[in-house]
This record gives sequence, structure tokens and C-alpha cells, in this order.
Amino acid sequence: MDWNEWHDEYDRPGSGLARRLVAVQERVSAALDAAPAGPLRVISMCAGQGRDLVPVLAEHPRRDDVRARLVELDPANCDLARSAAAAAGLGQVEVVKGDASLTDEYADLAPADLVLACGIFGNLSDDDVRRTIGFFPQLCAEGGTVVWTRHREEPDLVPRIRTWFEENGFALEWVSPPQAGYGVGAHRFTGRPRPLAAGESMFRFLGYDELRRVEGAREHP
Repeated sequence: MDWNEWHDEYDRPGSGLARRLVAVQERVSAALDAAPAGPLRVISMCAGQGRDLVPVLAEHPRRDDVRARLVELDPANCDLARSAAAAAGLGQVEVVKGDASLTDEYADLAPADLVLACGIFGNLSDDDVRRTIGFFPQLCAEGGTVVWTRHREEPDLVPRIRTWFEENGFALEWVSPPQAGYGVGAHRFTGRPRPLAAGESMFRFLGYDELRRVEGAREHP
């Protein structure tokens, strides 16, 4: 998978990714609107080119309150995210080339007021989706928001994702309807953050082809 080329779908008007991006950006803006006064911390996991956050932050009245870290493995996407942040004058947005699954990437920024987990759950096994959600009480501040995405293809995992968030102390703020053709959700953390475990891997990013093989093996042992 060419993850740089994959982003081209965002620029095709009416595409599923373009519509999903609008929904994600709306949730990001709403979370910033609702955040308490004062400094804010934002984490973006598998951040790609920064499209989920940078364009919103560039126009938002809370922009100067935010310190953000975008973690992305693809170097070309990192360069594009850095360029976008610089062009918007967002000097407090840091782009890190690294493995977004590792807790150590967030050690000095967690717990954050906003955590973005977009483009991740559709590339993980079900067990790793659940495991990753189990780490969000360590990444998210009390009252903070997690914005996430997941496709709605069968078997639709979104209802179980909602349950796993609830089991970890999160309340549903918003979820896209099934007929939207994409899955976007926002959950608010109602518990107290736990210390971030050092040296942990939250998930193994499989990609579409390997994920299909894993799911096929499960269905046909």
C-alpha cells in the first residue's frame, strides 16, 4: 500500500474518504469548542498528512492554546504534514516520524484533551481494536475526547466498538449513521486517566490484504 497515494481519495469530491474527513473535522472542531479554557494537548495517531487536525486548527479560535503531536510512519506523509502546519503558522504542532502503536511516542503529552484514532481500526484485528481502546484511559484526560473511524462493511464492528469504549469509561458523544457509508465516532472520557504504561505496543497494523487473510483464517479454520 502506498500510503501517500492513498490520501489522493481525500481530494476526489464526493468520495467516501472526502465525506469521512468532513465528519472527522467537524468532531475535532466540536471537541475544541467544548474543551476547558487554558492550554490543550492533542494526540493524532497514524496521522497521515495531518488532514484531520491541521486545517481545523488553522481556523479555530483555540489554535494558540493547542500543543499537538502527530505520529506517522510514512516519511513523505510526515513531510506533507509538517509543510501544512508550517504554512498555517502552527509552530506548536509537532510531526513525529515513528510507530504510532508505541506508548512511548506519547509519554510527555498524555493525558491529552483530544486523541485522534482515525484510519486505524479498519487495519487491525478485532482483538487489537479492543486492546487499543483499553489504552485510551491512559492517553485521554478526564473530560477529553477520542475521535475514531472504522468502516461499516459487514461484519460491522461499530456497535462493539461503542461497547468497548463504554467499558473503559467513555460516553458516546456522536456516531455517524450506518447509511453514511463510513464510520466516525466521538467518545468523551468520564473516568480518571491512568498512568501511561511505558514500552507497550497497543496494536499491530495489518493493512487490508493481511487483515482479510487473518479474518478468512478465522472463518475457515
